[in-house]
Amino acid sequence: MMLSRSAGLLLGLSALTLVGCSREGELVISEGVGITAVRTVCPAVGIPDYTGDVTLFRAGGQQTAQDIDVTAVITNVRPTCNDQGEQVYTEATFDVFARRTDTRGARAVQLPYFVTVLRGGSAIVTKRVGTVVVNFADGQERASATARAGAFIDRSAATLPEEIRRQITRQRRPGDPDAALDPLADPAVRAAVQQATFEMLVGFQLDQQQLAYNATR
Repeated sequence: MMLSRSAGLLLGLSALTLVGCSREGELVISEGVGITAVRTVCPAVGIPDYTGDVTLFRAGGQQTAQDIDVTAVITNVRPTCNDQGEQVYTEATFDVFARRTDTRGARAVQLPYFVTVLRGGSAIVTKRVGTVVVNFADGQERASATARAGAFIDRSAATLPEEIRRQITRQRRPGDPDAALDPLADPAVRAAVQQATFEMLVGFQLDQQQLAYNATR
């Protein structure tokens, strides 16, 4: 898969507001004192840093406040997951709130967004680009729209190998040589957990200049 420079930079950004789903009987993995993570085949869903908002400037203008044309933000990300089959389907519905500086005339603003599935925190499995259209009425300064993004994940890829699962959940009694050891301290266990961990990320499809603007303002 060919990646743009923006996509490459995206890989180095951490995901915000990750949302997971848990059910009775799922594996709970300790990640430190007082911190646990529930293992599920459903991916966490979130917005990567610097991609949750976009600023459009007037043609020929500079990247200054007086040249701003439209600003928009992604919010209210609502994930759902169907994990009943071998192909796990996750969908996220989200709202886009936009504001324009020139309210004369009706206007439709097209804003591209991406949905990316990451494996192990860095490897891109799939990436798709869609468009959400925000319609402004004549004289209207603010408007909103709702969009959705979805992706499939192989259940087998998101499931921990049985031997790793047994190693994590094995009961340890006081006095056992490894009673006080965190199973995730084992590099093999940690690598297996990471390999089976997926995230579905949504955000605005920004060019390099837009991404740099968000990162430095």
